[in-house]
Parts: sequence; structure tokens; C-alpha cells
Amino acid sequence: MHIAIIGGGPAGLRAAEVAAVGGAEVTLFDGKASVGRKFLVAGRGGLNLTHSEAREQFIARYSGPREVWASLIEDFDSIALRAWAAGLEVETFAASTGRVYPRELKGAPLLRRWVQRLRSLGVRFALNHRWLGVRRDESWQVEFQVADQVRTHPADAVVLALGGGSWPETGSTGAWTSILASLGVAVAPLQPANCGWEYPWPPAVLSAAEGQPLKNIVARAGEMIARGELLITRYGLEGGAIYQLGPALRALPVPELAIDLKPANTVAQLIAKLGPIRRNFLAEAKSRWRLSEAAYALLAHRAPADSVLSAETLAQAAKHCVLRLSGPRPIEEAISSAGGVCWSELDATLMLRQLPGVFVAGEMIDWEAPTGGYLLQGCFATGTRAARGALAWCGA
Repeated sequence: MHIAIIGGGPAGLRAAEVAAVGGAEVTLFDGKASVGRKFLVAGRGGLNLTHSEAREQFIARYSGPREVWASLIEDFDSIALRAWAAGLEVETFAASTGRVYPRELKGAPLLRRWVQRLRSLGVRFALNHRWLGVRRDESWQVEFQVADQVRTHPADAVVLALGGGSWPETGSTGAWTSILASLGVAVAPLQPANCGWEYPWPPAVLSAAEGQPLKNIVARAGEMIARGELLITRYGLEGGAIYQLGPALRALPVPELAIDLKPANTVAQLIAKLGPIRRNFLAEAKSRWRLSEAAYALLAHRAPADSVLSAETLAQAAKHCVLRLSGPRPIEEAISSAGGVCWSELDATLMLRQLPGVFVAGEMIDWEAPTGGYLLQGCFATGTRAARGALAWCGA
């Protein structure tokens, strides 16, 4: 039995591994000259492989059908991923945040050992093969553009793992969406996820706070709340807190972010810290509330006009600093993407109902998760499920 894996990112590499271990002849196709490019991008930040939090909390991080994610993570959870890395002689550790990293904090050594394992399992690599589509004959015929030629490769089953739309230089261009749509597969539009959002800062804020963090804040978008950190940039905001709020911000008719600069204090406590002062409220608040440069610049930007400024109105502004955002940054800059193949198009094995024998894994599916190890874990889990489905389809 021959299984074709289309895409050499984490989901595709994992699918190739599972299929090869299951006894299939496996060819992994990728449009670039090397595999694992997005994996190496993740490695720039230390390669956050997964997270060590409890399974129920872990599962709740994913958008999409909860029961499906419960099953996917149960089949291949964070413990399994760490054991997999150990099998490559890559030691991992959980940081104080719960995030799990390789001890070396690099992606390249792990990727090299992974590719070596795949080659030892007999996986063939066909690089510089840009996927054009599939058609059914006696077996699946998978078409590729290779230089100036169109080549066709037969396969008993196909696993598509072509990524989403972020980091297109790694090969995740999202070009596959039109191909699957032409084959009758419903695809939700790709959108930037885990990305910065734009806000028109006045020059005074950028002069004082560009590149400065807003630490230990609580941010809200609609009914969704995130704790953490934000970074003021020339175009708006970046940071873990706003990444978590992406789904809620996209759902709002007008994306608004409410920031609590002093979540550990109530309005009354902040007023009390200011004492009996009757003027220079902002200047006094900077020292008495221990505001960072970024927090002070933001509060000065959103504080009430001098004519109505008081200890109470300033404290209220610090607890509820509202920014009307212009929109997300381009998908090309995003860490990941939302949208993709709709869950209704897939069965429990991640096989396309419209194309029996063709499976989908990774960011091609319509799901998203915050940073923190959940993205890679999701790719590994869906890659595992799709490959097992392909093996079962082939009768293994």
C-alpha cells in the first residue's frame, strides 16, 4: 500500500512517520527544497513543543468540536509528544509557565534526527513538488508541478498537510483552498490568528512607549478575558494577551479591546493610593500606582479631558482603558491562521467525505489555538489521526 503525504510541516512529517511505522510505502511531497521550514521558524523561540497543563484545560484551548479534540488529544497528548521526543534522544523540560521545550531550546537538532528516522523507516522525500490536485482512477492520482512539467503519482491513500496561510515563505501559502473548493469541499476563509492588531497611536504615545511592554494586565474582548502582556508597536499591539483574544475580536462588529492596567487593585484602592491630591493626577498616578512608561503613555492617551479629570475618573480609566482597533495584521505576519476545511467535511478519521481515501491534517482544518505549545500539539495529534485513518483505509 502506498500512502502519499502532501506537505512537509509538523503534521505531514508526523503522518509520514505513523504511516511508515504502520507498514505503508510512504512518499512525502513538499513544494519547497527542504522540509520542516515552519518547524524551524517555531524553533527561533525555543521550540515550544507542547504544554504540561491538565488535559481538560488543554482541550479547552482548541476551537472546533470539543468531543473531537478530546478524542484527538487522548490519542496523542503532551505526554506522548514528550515521549516521542525522548525517542529521538531529545530531552524536554517544562518551564514555570507550563510550556514544554527541548533542553537545547532549538528546533534544528530535533528536525535532523526526525528526518533521519523517517529515512530509516523508508520514507521517500519528493521535494520541489507543488501540489496541483487529485483525481480518482483505479487509485488516487496526485498531480504536481515539478519545474516546467506536470507529474502524476499514484497512491492508495493521500494525507493533505499543506498548512494554513501564515508564514508563506515556509510554503504555507493557502493556495490549496481553491483546489479543494473546486472539488466540492467546503473551506472556511483563512484568517490571521495569533497576530498583532492595528491601532492608530498618536505620535506622543509612540515617542514614549513604542517597543515597551504592558505587563501584568488583563484584557477583554466581548466576553473573553486574557491575562498576560501586550507590546506597543508602531502599528498597534502585539503579545500573548491579544493573541488569545483573536477569536473574540474577529467576532465583534467593531473590534474593541478593554485593558485593565491595574488588575490587582479596585477603583477604590487606586483612589486611596492617590490620597488627598486635587491636581496633577496623571503625574501622581505614575509614581503612586507604579505605572510603567507604556502604561503611563496609554493612560495619558485614554484618560478623560482635564476638565473632568479626577482621582475617580482616572482610576476608572486605568481599570477600563478601551481601544477601538482597526483590524488584524496581515495573515502573512501571523503566527498561525484560522479557517480551513470545515469539520462537517471530515469524518472521525479526518477523511474528506467528498473524497474517500483523502485525509487532512494540521492547520488545513478549521481550528485555532493560542500560542503555548497548543499549535504544534494540534498538528501532531491530527497528523497521527489522519495517518492511522489512511492505514485503516488501505486495510492495514
